[in-house]
Amino acid sequence: MDHDALRDWSKRAADWAHGYHAGLRERPVRPAVAPGDIAARLPAAAPEAAEPMEAIWADFEALIPDAMTHWQHPRFFAYFPANAAPASMLAEQLANAIAAQCMLWQTAPAATELEQVVTGWLRDALALPGDLAGTIHDSATTATLAAVLTMRERALDWTGNAAGLAGQPALRLYTSAQAHSSVDKAVRVAGIGQDNLVRVATGSDHGMCPDALAAAIAADREAGLHPAGLVLCAGGTGIGAFDPIAECIAAAQAAGLPVHVDAAWAGSAMICPEFRHLWAGVEAADSVVINPHKWLGAQFDCSVQFLRDPAAQIRTLGLKPDYLQTPGAEAITDFNDWTLPLGRRFRALKLWFVLRAYGLEGLRTRLRNHVAWAAELAAELARLPGVEIVTPPSLSLFSFALSDGDAATQALLERINAEGRVYLTQTRHAGRFVIRVQVGPFDCTRADVMAVREAVAGA
Repeated sequence: MDHDALRDWSKRAADWAHGYHAGLRERPVRPAVAPGDIAARLPAAAPEAAEPMEAIWADFEALIPDAMTHWQHPRFFAYFPANAAPASMLAEQLANAIAAQCMLWQTAPAATELEQVVTGWLRDALALPGDLAGTIHDSATTATLAAVLTMRERALDWTGNAAGLAGQPALRLYTSAQAHSSVDKAVRVAGIGQDNLVRVATGSDHGMCPDALAAAIAADREAGLHPAGLVLCAGGTGIGAFDPIAECIAAAQAAGLPVHVDAAWAGSAMICPEFRHLWAGVEAADSVVINPHKWLGAQFDCSVQFLRDPAAQIRTLGLKPDYLQTPGAEAITDFNDWTLPLGRRFRALKLWFVLRAYGLEGLRTRLRNHVAWAAELAAELARLPGVEIVTPPSLSLFSFALSDGDAATQALLERINAEGRVYLTQTRHAGRFVIRVQVGPFDCTRADVMAVREAVAGA
């Protein structure tokens, strides 16, 4: 394929994409396939000679779409959304065409400076302090790992990278039971160790108890351990729990510990002033992560980390051999120093397109609808015989179960997902198997959300 052929096939791909999205409601959200089905239909080896694009395209249409879980489906209420607004798709086409490696300012000046500007726009839209600087990672897992690595280096007086962790004091990191598994992965990868991740007790609202946090830090120091930092939860994956951010940050600061706030999902909602009480006090955090690729329509991957002191993270992660220097331009920003990979995609372009194409008020309207429809759906489900709302809506996330017990609830979930009208997932809460409902598809309607009630009722 050359660029002339690419032009023609790109037009065909755009027409296919239009038809695909127009017909999503007619498709089951999840495919009816078993493990190994697709692999069994593929050749065992790559072709020696070039194949015609017509044959490749025909195989794509025959094999791929009907064997995919459709994340852009308007009735995808599982996990969290990974929305791809049309404006974001367009921006990704352009970024793919330019195909820049945006590791340094000199390799992508516009990408670097656009990233600085649009993260500033988002910071202001969230009412975060103006002195926070932003950078775009692939996911919140990477952002949290970057924050934890920086905590580790601070705690070791910046000696860990050079000397290694052997012989160093045992570090301790604090979080709650509602924190995402990315925190567990971060302590493992950072060398802190799973056993040194302290799950602080939570209260009746499932948020961390500040007094328990202070007591845990003090007890560890008394035992000769070395507290390194705190990761707070603002909208947990399981049931949408929020730690009391202000009180927990105050306890951490009294102990001299830095704080990272994981608001990967719920942070997007803070463009709406009426929801900001949920993360009150966040302005005092050292690091905050939100994922515009979850709820704002900037397709995966696009995770924004805001930093009070980028220099600390740059000191931890930055590495500048001679071949990456930009002589005569020492004051520039090279975002690869802010994160783990050297290579970087042009992620700022889609965020720029989305913020401009829909505007903050257009995005607020979508989020407000999702929150209102989730509350309405929870009330409707509560009226069904044998259905119990286990955790009430936290923004657009709630959970429910059947009063007949875990086996009946699991069977209900399996029936709903096999039917394919909507897609839901599960978690365990307070020892129970519960079904999560998270309203967030970019173009879902109230009728799409109410389809959950019909699926539960078997209508």
